Order: sequence, then structure tokens, then C-alpha cells
Amino acid sequence: MDDLVRIARCAGARPVLRLTAVCFLLFAMASQAHATDRPADQLAEVDLQLILAVDVSPSMSNVEQRVQRDGYVSAFRHADIATAIKSGERGRIAVLYLEWAGPNQQTVIMPWTIVEGREDALILADRLAALPLTEGRGTSISGALWAAHDLFAKSGLRSPRRVVDVSGDGPNNAGAPLDPVRQVLLAKGVTINGLPIALPRIGWAGGFAIYDRSYLQSYFERCVIGGPDAFAIGVTEAAMFATAVRLKLVREITMNMGQVIHAAYTTRSDRTADCNMIAQSPGR
Repeated sequence: MDDLVRIARCAGARPVLRLTAVCFLLFAMASQAHATDRPADQLAEVDLQLILAVDVSPSMSNVEQRVQRDGYVSAFRHADIATAIKSGERGRIAVLYLEWAGPNQQTVIMPWTIVEGREDALILADRLAALPLTEGRGTSISGALWAAHDLFAKSGLRSPRRVVDVSGDGPNNAGAPLDPVRQVLLAKGVTINGLPIALPRIGWAGGFAIYDRSYLQSYFERCVIGGPDAFAIGVTEAAMFATAVRLKLVREITMNMGQVIHAAYTTRSDRTADCNMIAQSPGR
């Protein structure tokens, strides 16, 4: 584990650059050694398989993408995440970070990673911080969910719960209709949670988000999320992103439905949303 910490610090020294070839080689060697610390069958048993499905469509500016990425990095560096993980029966979860845009763009930038303590969480955060940002065209939530479906099927892991955590700043506007794909995952017991992002934008509709926050919250509540204990937390200010992500992850890991979420929304939206609509907006 000490080797992994040193390697993560090497990567973390340049948070927005690619890892050097040396760091990659060292990480691969250390990861292999770490994986042999426990029997393979034991490693495959986790409390939760969690896919973080993150929007990188064109409507997400570089600033918004950086805020989004930094929010996840900050969350895994917080002690609350390790505490939540250790509260489970096995005391470990598996996390995969997926970036998505249009129907044919779903990129796993961090594969399944076992996290069972503070050191593992810090290593994950440092690896994530070191990876470059990506971008694509279109907003295909259906494509992201179908990719998650396949990733669960091929994970080789066993867990009582599987969760897809979808962040996004707009409705499904490309690829397959959303609901049929969503229903496939729900039928297999997968929970889909949401992080609708409606940050103010300079140059867009006088500085406001493309979709107003109440509509986007309603769309995620009615058309995206589903399954056991599903929920959506909306984010309307960059400063609240890291806190919202951390509280959302703690709730997903612990299933603590009594926890108060101090984010933009604490109650369900009363807006209606057309889940079959193929939305169109500039630059998407």
C-alpha cells in the first residue's frame, strides 16, 4: 500500500496532466502486487458496484467540466467517504468512472477499482485528478445507461447493490429513446440516481443555464432515476458541487435515507417533463 501511495503522489503532483509513462508502469506493477494481497474470490465480493456516469457533452464548458471532475476528486479525499465504506458488511465498494456524450461516446477513464479504506480512496482521487478532461458531441443518457448495463455484466464482481450515478446538464437528445433502456436496468435491480447540473453560464441565455433548474430537476426525477432508494440532487452553483457530490456518494454507499441533503433541492419538483421528447439545444 505504501508503494501505491507514493505512486499516487507522483501522479497527483501534476493534477491536470497525463501520468508519465514511468508512473503508469509503477502503478500497474504496484496494483498487481496489491491485488494479490487477498484471494480473488474475496476481492470480487463488495457491498456496492458504483458507476459514476459523467456528462462531457459540448454544453459542459471546460470550467464546468473542471468543477465536475474536482467535485468527485474532493469527495473521495474526504474522510466521510471512507467512513461510509467501512460501515458496510464487507467494508469495500467497487467504483468505475465513465464519461459520456453522444450515442457512440462512452469512455471508461477509470476502470473498476476496489476501495476499502482511506488510502484506497485517496489513491483513486489522485488517479482521477491526473487524467485529462475529454469532450464529445450530443447528450445520450440512454447510451450512458446501456454502457453501464454492459459494464455491470462484465465486471466480474458480486454485490447486493448496483448503482449508476448519472450527472448531466440536459435531457436525452441523441441515440435511443431513454425509457426502454432505463427499464432494462431497473428490471435487473439496478438503481439509477441523478445529479442534474444547472450552473449559470456566461453567454447562454443571459447567463442562465440552457434548461431552468426546476425543469431539469423534474426531468431527472421523472425520466432518469429509478430503482430501490433512487434520488436526484440538483446543483445550481459551482461552489456547492463538491459538497453535493460528497453527500450524494455517502447516501449511495450507506443508503441512509434519513440524511438531510444540503444541496439545491431537498424536495421533489412539481414540474412535469416529457420523457419521450428528443430535446434540441444549441451546440449539443
